[in-house]
Amino acid sequence: MVKVPKGTTLVVGLGLSGRAICRHLGRLGVPFMVADTRERPPGLDDVRAAHPGVVIHCGPLTDLDLAEVEEAVVSPGVDPQMPGLEALAGRTRDATGEPVLVGEIALFVRAARAPIAAITGSNAKSTVTTLVGEMAREAGVRVAVGGNLGTPALDLLATTPDAELFVLELSSFQLETTPCLGAETAAFLNLSEDHLDRHGDMAGYRAAKRGIFRGARHAVVNAEDPSTWPATALPAQDRFTTRLPEGDEWGIARRDGRDWLMHGDTPLMPADEMRLPGRHNQANALAALAMGHHLGLPLAVMVAVLRRFPGLPHRGELVAEVDGVRWINDSKGTNVGATLAAIDGLGPTLEGRLILLAGGVGKGADFRPLAAPLARYGRGAILFGRDAGRLEDALRGRLPVTRVEDLQAAVARAADIAMAGDCVLLSPACASLDQFSDYQARGAAFCGAVRRLAGEVT
Repeated sequence: MVKVPKGTTLVVGLGLSGRAICRHLGRLGVPFMVADTRERPPGLDDVRAAHPGVVIHCGPLTDLDLAEVEEAVVSPGVDPQMPGLEALAGRTRDATGEPVLVGEIALFVRAARAPIAAITGSNAKSTVTTLVGEMAREAGVRVAVGGNLGTPALDLLATTPDAELFVLELSSFQLETTPCLGAETAAFLNLSEDHLDRHGDMAGYRAAKRGIFRGARHAVVNAEDPSTWPATALPAQDRFTTRLPEGDEWGIARRDGRDWLMHGDTPLMPADEMRLPGRHNQANALAALAMGHHLGLPLAVMVAVLRRFPGLPHRGELVAEVDGVRWINDSKGTNVGATLAAIDGLGPTLEGRLILLAGGVGKGADFRPLAAPLARYGRGAILFGRDAGRLEDALRGRLPVTRVEDLQAAVARAADIAMAGDCVLLSPACASLDQFSDYQARGAAFCGAVRRLAGEVT
C-alpha cells in the first residue's frame, strides 16, 4: 500500500480540472501527489513534465493509505463516494475545520479576491454564464468567465489576477464538493432528470445543485420551478418567469401586440429584438438580467448585449436554412429537460412542423415527457444511437418514428421528409459517448452534414 505523506494534498483525477488543481497547488507551493484510477490517463506525460518530482499513482485508490493526508481534492468527474475515498467522509482538517475531501471550487473560493456570480441548472447554464460575462464586460468590468464552461476556475486566478468579478458555470459535481461558495449572486435556472447514475435520485441531484446557495447574498430562481428555490431564504432573491410577472418578478408581458421582457411593471425590451430565438432563451435572458441588475450593471448595456448575442455553438445554433427548412444544432441537449426546452421554445414559432433528431446514451432517463410536445409540434422523430429503442418505446403512437444507424443517416432521412416552414432540430436528449467523443464532436458532425446538404441543394 502506498502511503500519502503527512501534510500532503492528494489530487484525484487527471482531467482538465485535475491538471488545473495541480497548477494551482504548484503556484502556492503546496506539497501534493496525484492519483488516477486509470492505468494510463490522458495528459499523464504533460503532468509529469510540468511537475517533476511529484508522485503520481495510477490504479485503484484502495491501494493508497490516506490516514495522514492533509486534504484530498477531487476532480468533478470523480465520485467522492468511490472506493478508497469513503474513509475520508466526515473527516475535517484540524487547522480550518473544513472537510478533508473537497473539490476544485473550494480551493478557488479560498483564493478568489473578487465577487462571484455563479450559475447552475440542468440546462442553459452555459448561455446564462456567457450572457452575464458579456454584460459585465460591456459595462467595463474586468471579468473572468469559466468554471464548468471554458477555462477551469482555478486557472482564472492566474490568467486574470486583477478580475473584479468572476462569472462561473458550476455543475452538480462541482457543487457537491464545495462546502461554502459564498457567491454574491447565485442562479439555479431549472431542474430536470440528469446524472442520476452519480446522485442516485432526483433528491440527491437537487441537493447537490442547491449547494450553489451556501453563503450566497442573492439568489435568482425560476418562478415556475420551486425545485430551484433555496431551502432557506437568502438576504435577497429574484424570480424569473416566461409568464406575466407577479410583483417584482422578471417576466414577459404583451404590450401593443408584442411580447416584452419585463421587470415587474417596467418594460425592458421587445422579446423579438433578441437574436436568440424561443421562449426558453427569453427565460435565459431574464435570469441574466436579474443577476446583472443585482451586480449594478446598467440596463441599457445589458439590453444592448441581448440584441446582438447570437448564442453558443451547439446550443440552439442555426446552421442553415435550405429550401425554407431551418436546421438547428442543439447537440448540448444531452438530457430530456434540455430537449423539452428546445421543443417548447421553437415549436410555437414554426409555420410548419418540427423534425427531431435524437438518441445516444440516455443515462437511465425517462423519455416519456417528450411525447406530448412532439405530438403537438412534430412531423417526425428520427432516432439513432444506443438508446434509440428506449426513445422509440416512449414516442410510439404519438408521431411517426424512424430508427437509423447513425447521425449521418438521420440527416439524410430528415432531408427527405422536411417541408418548407419546418425545422430540423438535433437535440438528442442523450449523451454522445456511444458514437462520438463528446457533444461538440456530435454537433460538428451535424453541422458538416447540413452544410454539405446545403451545398448540394444550392
